[in-house]
Amino acid sequence: MNANTPVTTRRVLIGDDHRIVREGLKQMLADAPDLQVVAEAQTGTEVLARVRSLCADGGPGLDVVLLDIAMPELDGLDVLQAIKREHPRLPVLMLSTYPERQFAARCMQLGAAGYLHKSADPDDMVMAVRKVAAGGVFVSAAAAEALAQAVGAAGTRAGADALSHREHQVFRLLVTGQTVGQIGAQLRLAPNTVSTYRARILEKTGTRNDVELALYAERLAQSSPRR
Repeated sequence: MNANTPVTTRRVLIGDDHRIVREGLKQMLADAPDLQVVAEAQTGTEVLARVRSLCADGGPGLDVVLLDIAMPELDGLDVLQAIKREHPRLPVLMLSTYPERQFAARCMQLGAAGYLHKSADPDDMVMAVRKVAAGGVFVSAAAAEALAQAVGAAGTRAGADALSHREHQVFRLLVTGQTVGQIGAQLRLAPNTVSTYRARILEKTGTRNDVELALYAERLAQSSPRR
């Protein structure tokens, strides 16, 4: 690129409930002259508020959202769906510590422009942000394998792959040790509704209680494709 060629700056919003993660992401992107972190949020509700403010008529605009899956107040996958309903052309790059096998395909099906593990190399992070901000799709090798497996298993899904979006949310929270009441409060569901989802999850995963479900989730993570 010619030294006199103007650099197109891509405006980035970071949504993650951990300050140390947000600071780390900002540091990764700070060395890229074409990427500018213009806002950050620590809850799902705040992410939507920031997006709506920045993308409102007359607002400064936004080029990409980096969004954690596990967000308080409003789940990251729900935030993703809300963003895609309101701003279908705004790319969202999902970030997570969860294995690609568990979430990559689900995120892409809900409209994400990419899925990246938080342990990704800084160069991969910058490349991913640039690619989705420019309108492309970023898929790591592990995520691509997970997507291929999901396509191959279509119509014959079993276990965690057979869970609905809401069931998967409850599943993820159950295996972290949260109670039915805590899950209901976070997802804004009645406790008996959460209990119904829990029963379906146990049936679909072939487990009998929360301990077996946690062990199932651990085996699932260990069998996921490695980056």
